Amino acid sequence: MSDERPDAGDESDALTVELSDRFLEAAARWGESRVMTESAAVEAKVEQALLEIEHLVSGAVDVEFELGEEETTVYYEPSDGLAAFLEAQGAETGLEPGRVLKLHVELFARAFLDEDTQRPDDRP
Repeated sequence: MSDERPDAGDESDALTVELSDRFLEAAARWGESRVMTESAAVEAKVEQALLEIEHLVSGAVDVEFELGEEETTVYYEPSDGLAAFLEAQGAETGLEPGRVLKLHVELFARAFLDEDTQRPDDRP
């Protein structure tokens, strides 16, 4: 994974997602509980989110993406299946596919946090 933005002349279908403060804060908390650097935690949380989204839509079991230098921007080329899904949702909502992906990534901001996986006292 590179810390540089893909070439502007590159004809790839990469989408750009700006990570929210909520996502970055959740990644930092997740990383603290695992004694990870904030950088490593952001990368891991982005991978988790993209992998969950890709797997749900296309069945993918691996994703590749790039983080920008500030580690607040994600460059990702979705699978054909996810690209079509994002296009359809974008057409339905009037949003660009990158914005639709950002909304889906945001849903996974707090996924896998330890406090979110604790069960109520009356559950085994």
